[in-house]
Amino acid sequence: MEIKKITDKKIWEDFVLSQHPNTFLQSWHWGEVHQRLGKRIFRLGLFDNQKLIGAAQLIKEEAKRGTHFIIPAGPILIDWQEIILGFFIEEIKKLAEKEGAIFVRVRPNIENSKANSLLFKKMGFVIAPMYLHAESTIQLDLNLSEVELLSQMRKNTRYAIRRAERDGVQTVVSRNSKDIDLLYKLQMETVKRHHFSPFSKEFFDQHFQAFLADNQIVFIKALYQGEVLSIGMFIFYGDTAVYHYSGSSSKHPKIPAAYAMLWQAIREAKKRGCRIFDLWGIAPTDNPRHRFSGVTLFKKGFGGSRVDYLHAQDLPLSRLYWLSFIFETARRLKRRV
Repeated sequence: MEIKKITDKKIWEDFVLSQHPNTFLQSWHWGEVHQRLGKRIFRLGLFDNQKLIGAAQLIKEEAKRGTHFIIPAGPILIDWQEIILGFFIEEIKKLAEKEGAIFVRVRPNIENSKANSLLFKKMGFVIAPMYLHAESTIQLDLNLSEVELLSQMRKNTRYAIRRAERDGVQTVVSRNSKDIDLLYKLQMETVKRHHFSPFSKEFFDQHFQAFLADNQIVFIKALYQGEVLSIGMFIFYGDTAVYHYSGSSSKHPKIPAAYAMLWQAIREAKKRGCRIFDLWGIAPTDNPRHRFSGVTLFKKGFGGSRVDYLHAQDLPLSRLYWLSFIFETARRLKRRV
């Protein structure tokens, strides 16, 4: 086996899209987003007799608490044998140490099970103090008809969708970059209500521009009396659609605009031939004090199945890692996540 850097977009995308369910977090464009934001990206391929059997897109994070690498939804392996993963991790470790990283954080798209946790523990990993992107989510089966999708929803959710239509809520699918300003504005309104850390307008812009190149992203807006009350950014990558970012207005709180927006996104995903609609992150438990408890209740109303991926794992490369571990643990407790 050997490791090679992959610089050909087609080779990379063909492999990532051959693994199901598809994950945009290891897509070529997700790497482009971070490169546009000034970060270094390393796309590594694991080859066995010239056959590509694994891939990992590494993002170098130069944070105050210490330089580190993250591998969201990765690495990706055709075969999760201990010897194969061990070889790949050892090569990743060498690169990270060369780049001055104090740890490597991974969160592969594999089941959160004791066996998988043990596998990474054998590689020298410890359980990370923070999550890395959505680890618990709800996924809808888009092979179902619209009638079947509606039938599996909570009664109140179905009612909200129908009421939005009766109230004259209109939905618009947009590829207009001007809507970045609107998303940022409504995100900031949402931040004031729910107290979470916002994303920058530049992040939204680079995110949108990168995925727009292959028609893999849209905005969906819900309007009432000509005013946008809710907007979401949705990614369509291979067989999977993702409800990624959103914002909503505090005006007309009794109008169920967010339900109309999300239902339109589900219909758009079916139109594009997606098999899975990923509602993205939810709280790991039903604790009402959890910061994501409100949005979790909203998403659960759409039915589907809960999916729990392996919690983020850290590979310490320096004693300085433990200072970062303490810092992130304290921050997690303060933020109630």
